[in-house]
Amino acid sequence: MTQTPITPPAGQDEARAHFTVPAKHPMVTVLGSGDALLRVIEKAFPAADIHVRGNEISAVGTAREVALIQRLFDQMMLVLRTGQPMTEDAVERSIAMLRADENGGGDQETPAEVLTQNILSSRGRTIRPKTLNQKRYVDAIDKHTIVFGIGPAGTGKTYLAMAKAVQALQSKQVNRIILTRPAVEAGERLGFLPGTLYEKIDPYLRPLYDALHDMLDPDSIPRLMAAGTIEVAPLAYMRGRAQPRFTNVLTPDGWRPIGDLRVGDLVIGSHGEPTPVLGVYPQGEKDIYRVTAQDGSWTLCCGEHLWTVRTASDKRRDKPWRVLETRDMIGNLRAAHARRYELPMLTAPVAFPERTVPMDPYALGLLLGDGCLTGSTTPSFATEDHELAQALEAALPGVTVRHKSGPDYVLNRVKSPGDVVTLENPVTRILRELDLVGSRSCSKFVPDDYLYNTAEVRLAVLQGLLDSDGGPVAQTDRTCRVQYSTTSIVLRDDVIALVQSLGGVAYTRRRPAEGREQGSALAAHRRDAHVVDIRLPEGIEPFRLTRKRDKYHAAGGGGRPMRFIDSIEPAGREEAVCIQVAAEDSLYVTQDYLLTHNTLNDAFIILDEAQNTSAEQMKMFLTRLGFDSKIVITGDVTQVDLPGGTKSGLREVQQILEGVEDIHFSRLTSHDVVRHKLVGRIVDAYEQHDSRDGK
Repeated sequence: MTQTPITPPAGQDEARAHFTVPAKHPMVTVLGSGDALLRVIEKAFPAADIHVRGNEISAVGTAREVALIQRLFDQMMLVLRTGQPMTEDAVERSIAMLRADENGGGDQETPAEVLTQNILSSRGRTIRPKTLNQKRYVDAIDKHTIVFGIGPAGTGKTYLAMAKAVQALQSKQVNRIILTRPAVEAGERLGFLPGTLYEKIDPYLRPLYDALHDMLDPDSIPRLMAAGTIEVAPLAYMRGRAQPRFTNVLTPDGWRPIGDLRVGDLVIGSHGEPTPVLGVYPQGEKDIYRVTAQDGSWTLCCGEHLWTVRTASDKRRDKPWRVLETRDMIGNLRAAHARRYELPMLTAPVAFPERTVPMDPYALGLLLGDGCLTGSTTPSFATEDHELAQALEAALPGVTVRHKSGPDYVLNRVKSPGDVVTLENPVTRILRELDLVGSRSCSKFVPDDYLYNTAEVRLAVLQGLLDSDGGPVAQTDRTCRVQYSTTSIVLRDDVIALVQSLGGVAYTRRRPAEGREQGSALAAHRRDAHVVDIRLPEGIEPFRLTRKRDKYHAAGGGGRPMRFIDSIEPAGREEAVCIQVAAEDSLYVTQDYLLTHNTLNDAFIILDEAQNTSAEQMKMFLTRLGFDSKIVITGDVTQVDLPGGTKSGLREVQQILEGVEDIHFSRLTSHDVVRHKLVGRIVDAYEQHDSRDGK
């Protein structure tokens, strides 16, 4: 979205801002059917005047309110760009998050980050968090072995946990899901009820079944339960060489699940070239392991899966690479303090088919790095290196790069006799075609036609990005690495993909905005920076800018990027498939550009209604945690339904385990209720009543 803020004259409190919605986004998606979304925004900002004319939106009000409205429309456009519609509820939650961010110092996730975090897409629907606390709950499940989700009814505690369980099962991080609830009403009399165990416990587990049916094909659930992949039980009763079918494999057309491949299909081999699939062999259900490399890349495979590896001793003795099964390496991953097993890398960049692109890829990289792409003004470029300005002009036909002042350059259209003033700047036209007009530093990205193009195109984009926002980092007794920084999460991931597709490795870390040195910038940093440390193979030139290229080569230049197996962890059981490829070394590229013979990825346990466990039951449950398993415990401490005098295990465990490493307590509130809005008001009313009674 193009934005033109207008600051008020001195002595006036009124501020104005104008927003231009790109033509590819119909206004109904921004304003809502019957202007329903606009009415929500106007209600939230009663002191501001918001006007719409065509695809132009203007706001007039106090500087604070106008700034919030501007940020809101920014976030809405980021969400809409992902293809997800904005709803009235989503707009209300976005406003609440922005106000909380304003009052809390700006150290939390943005609404777009919350609303576009996809957990699971299944059966025509996408499951994702809807509030900031829900996102933190989901993130905690990823980061910790045991997570407690505590909060009132309707906050998505169980539903989101189930979605993460199904996601973990499908990605083979676990081989089965165990669902359990305390059967409070039956107690010890459960065995005296008529029917089978399944029939006896069914009423108490029905909410879990309902969530499961939302996320999986209902016809597959009985089969998964019969195979033990999904197990349901009341708390008192709880005691080949293949990859999972959903594992992504790289093909000339992009990523595809290995289970979708057929004989004759092409996949990418270790030499970067396509290689045909010679055979597809279903392997049934297998124990799956998660194999993770030191750079954070990972994939899933069975215990018999084959890996091409070598050790430092193999390298010193010039021995050939060896082939080991996954289970042969478990417990043997370290030699003293060093990682033992090195993995092979691509011997050449991936050879994607050529795609036609509207702009020179190096010029695109420069503009993504230091270009102003708002579309509201003539495109501009900022650099202290005149060499880059000259290179940009040479790469953009019909455009002259005119120096304005200091580091600022303007990209003007070269006028010809007879031209009219209203002709569109060719750079703006191309950026509009690439959906980059209106993108800011935090929302820039590399279009797919450049990401999945020839190695020359991908390298040129990377060179433009590194010449503008990257640089060589010399290291004593080591070859030179390259460091790149951006505030855009999407652009960070795109740079990593470019590096990996060229045979390099990339490590990423976040540098918080708060407390960061400002350098020559006058304004404080507003967004976290994502730093990517890159190592590229010898022969891949990361820079065109003379001063950076010379420093890179003076410091040793490129070397040999390496990956080592860092961990192998059980990840459950899964339907798996084995493929045979024509490549001489039998290797193909799987997720994160890892090379494997057949890759892919023990239990994800959910204890629901945990407020109705006794302290003894809770201890029993927690101490049965197995290796490579994950536990999520959900409950509402205000709805305990235990016999009189029995302490709730969920209440007690918070005092005992708070602060224990790898255990996290996520607390949700009435503001996180995602059912009917009235539910949140009911929860608040009861809390106020209980608070008065407590006094």
